[in-house]
Amino acid sequence: MLIDEVEITVRAGNGGAGCVSFMRAKYVPRGGPDGGDGGNGGDVWIEGVSDIGALHHFRFQKEFAAPDGQPGSGAKKSGKAGQDLLLKVPVGSVFSDEQGVLLEIVRVGQPFLLAKGGKGGQGNWHFRTSINQAPRFAEPGGKGEVKHLKIELKLIADVGLVGLPNAGKTSLLNELTAASAKVANYPFTTLEPNLGVMGDLILADIPGLITGAAEGKGLGDKFLRHIQRTKILVHCLSAESTNPVGDYQIIRQELDKFSPELLAKKEILLLTKTDLLNELKIKATIKILRKLNQNTLAVSVYDLDSLKALQKLVLTV
Repeated sequence: MLIDEVEITVRAGNGGAGCVSFMRAKYVPRGGPDGGDGGNGGDVWIEGVSDIGALHHFRFQKEFAAPDGQPGSGAKKSGKAGQDLLLKVPVGSVFSDEQGVLLEIVRVGQPFLLAKGGKGGQGNWHFRTSINQAPRFAEPGGKGEVKHLKIELKLIADVGLVGLPNAGKTSLLNELTAASAKVANYPFTTLEPNLGVMGDLILADIPGLITGAAEGKGLGDKFLRHIQRTKILVHCLSAESTNPVGDYQIIRQELDKFSPELLAKKEILLLTKTDLLNELKIKATIKILRKLNQNTLAVSVYDLDSLKALQKLVLTV
């Protein structure tokens, strides 16, 4: 199961306290202050990885804390700094808090400081003066940052395959890429987005949309955000449908309700499963669909030439 939305709390480490200490040595009856500094608390960092399932690590564990810095000691010895904590999230993760979006991870290996550790306190050695040569106080360590965050995954894909349930999107993804997503002849076979690579392009197959998807019906509202980053939307319209134009309009309406920006993306219309129709019926349907969009093709996963034509169109649209 793809985990694409979690809430977590991260705590950077607190700084260690400075030390109050005085030199104790033979033949030095009045040794001065020698309290060392506390160590800095550990920072919390995040880093982008290519694994879209990386948020699964946050499914059950909700709190993550970096170690505190250790207190200082005598002889001006500083405490050990707390080790930094590194959390790995999928590329496409969006971090937000009650104030809004904080950052987006858009590259593999991209590091970002999420919570800063507290600074270690200074020991009493720092506070000696000509007036107070034996200070009996030191600084406490600073508090590490605490943040309550929501993480949402928005897949970074070049092409998004959208359509009603059973429109042939997953079969198409499997044929165009090396994906091996589940295919079956019943609605909502696809329960989570599937990804595949075609040349230099990443394709995303989004679970089927239905009327009301933008309001929470079916699975659409949960996964519509995954096509927000795509450059091209490929609308898959099944040749089995008695009203492919109506199907297209349903999809467009749901995209508009979710985010009008989706309607501004480049798009391709595909009449899928054309092996189920005769040639005359295919031509008639394509003629109707081209009135809606000139970038319209008839494809079948059993027709290699139609798949090659689709690949070429995706690269040139």
